[in-house]
Amino acid sequence: MKSKRTLSILLYLVILAAVLSMLSGIFSSSGNTIAYSRVTELFKAEQVKSFLLQGDQLTMELYSPYNGKTTVSTTLGDPEGFLDEMEQLLQQQSESGILTAYDIVAGEGWSAFDLVLPLIIAGLVLLFAWALLMGRMNSGNPLNNFGKARTVLGVPDDRKVTFDDVAGADEEKQELQEVVDFLRNPDKFTQIGARIPHGMLLVGPPGTGKTLLARAVAGEADVQFLSISGSDFVEMYVGVGASRVRDLFDQAKKIAPAIIFIDEIDAVGRKRGSGLGGGHDEKEQTLNQLLVEMDGFSKNEGVIVLAATNRPDILDPALLRPGRFDRQIHVGRPDVRGREEILKVHARGKKLDDTVSLKTIARATSGFTGADLSNLLNEAAIMAAREDRPVLSMDDLNEAMMKITAGPAKRSRVAQRRDLKCTAIHEAGHAVAMYHLPTHDPVRHITIIPRGQSLGSTWSLPQDDSSNMTRNEMYEQIVSLLGGRVAEALFIGDISVGASNDIDRATKLAKDMVARYGMCEKLGTVSYLDGGEVFIGRDYQQTKSYSEAVAATIDEEVKLLIDKAYDHCKQLLEEHSGKLHEVVEYLLANESMSGEQFAACMEGREIAECSSTSLFDGFEETTEE
Repeated sequence: MKSKRTLSILLYLVILAAVLSMLSGIFSSSGNTIAYSRVTELFKAEQVKSFLLQGDQLTMELYSPYNGKTTVSTTLGDPEGFLDEMEQLLQQQSESGILTAYDIVAGEGWSAFDLVLPLIIAGLVLLFAWALLMGRMNSGNPLNNFGKARTVLGVPDDRKVTFDDVAGADEEKQELQEVVDFLRNPDKFTQIGARIPHGMLLVGPPGTGKTLLARAVAGEADVQFLSISGSDFVEMYVGVGASRVRDLFDQAKKIAPAIIFIDEIDAVGRKRGSGLGGGHDEKEQTLNQLLVEMDGFSKNEGVIVLAATNRPDILDPALLRPGRFDRQIHVGRPDVRGREEILKVHARGKKLDDTVSLKTIARATSGFTGADLSNLLNEAAIMAAREDRPVLSMDDLNEAMMKITAGPAKRSRVAQRRDLKCTAIHEAGHAVAMYHLPTHDPVRHITIIPRGQSLGSTWSLPQDDSSNMTRNEMYEQIVSLLGGRVAEALFIGDISVGASNDIDRATKLAKDMVARYGMCEKLGTVSYLDGGEVFIGRDYQQTKSYSEAVAATIDEEVKLLIDKAYDHCKQLLEEHSGKLHEVVEYLLANESMSGEQFAACMEGREIAECSSTSLFDGFEETTEE
């Protein structure tokens, strides 16, 4: 873009120089020039001392300076007419001595070529300028490029990414490596009868590295890489999206072998019939064209489509069938070893002190995605730089993790003693309930320092990775979530709005157990909830998959489950009310309590004042399985 703009500026400068040169050659001469109309005035005012007329060039020597010069010149359009007009005046001034000398030298005169040449030059210059202007108008007119796909050739920021830069996704890289091998050496596969996949869909939660994997494929394969976002196809004008899809594949075919990457394909690949626009909806026309291009009558030899989405449930089934997207590669959250490898990648260029253990951080960050881990290290680096420290410490990472999960600490907020006590009782209720639930994650940190929108926080982090939850584990999650509300009711005699988020989460968890996971004996092993998709058009056409009686039963069973968990939590807190008050008193005196201090309190040991309050405590001793 910059080179085109520079070329255009140079062309305009050339045109301007040519025009000025032509005008200078026609209307001016060397020396100090004056207009022809001033010539007769100078003669009549008896200011001309002498002159020389050579051809059409008149040079005069003046008695008084004109514009600071005593010698001036001009070009006469009709020298013979000038002499005829000034003949009598010139004779009188010569006889009187005013005109001391003059000389007339015959010139070559004006030829037909002299008359036509300036017109030819001017015409060529104007023609060139008109052609250049029309070309810029055609290329700059948005309507002419409206149907063109807004693709990016190569990696957007020109930073090459390879599979070495992608950690924690070994199986996913192996799947994509086959695509790279096929593009590099297609004969190896075609000789055995294998065909190249038309498309591969990267599926997974946000932040797991789907786009990074696609960029790594571009870096590994020595082929062209075209990237575009799904939203770039969609316009308010009918037919534009389909035109851009055609243009995208036309571009890829011209430079094949090539890889097309469509990020967030759910913006254009939603299920047809899910909107209010019917079959003439612009998105549906765009999707239809995409389906045809990926697997229609035309062949896309050497063109592979990669796409990424975190909503595969809303994609059209025709888009997911073999022959279009032959493979779905699930890019999930990394395990503990994957998180450690990801941390090593993101730790490049960051200075860490000797206390930082990436293995410990990896064990304490169960459920974190690659983007979460990158953000964790970046926030820690910002905190270290803010305090003018040259290296990152575990304290920086601990504070960064608290900031990410609960928000920045608001130590300047002044709270009343009554509010602090209410918050301490609420958080102690959570912690004591968690401690006495066998399957619950251990408590790592308790604080009554406000963070984000919460007045206090209780952190419980899992000791090991787990991708599955049992009914008992989900039930105990509900019990622990109700710990704050139960503690307020028991030990304050009143309840506050501070438990609103806990109640929302407990209710959602209970409803999932009853209506989605089939964990209710009364309703049986039946799922009554869909995937949570929101399609206005389809919702108008469909009714619930269960009766009103079943809906009433669901509500009843959810309430029974919540009431059961509430009574269970109440029993636990009443039995251990003494320990709860000890935790409350410590929080009111010290604001925060580490997991080690909390365990010592619950076990009746002396609470060590010098213990660390890091979320990472307790993960160092864990041995690898």
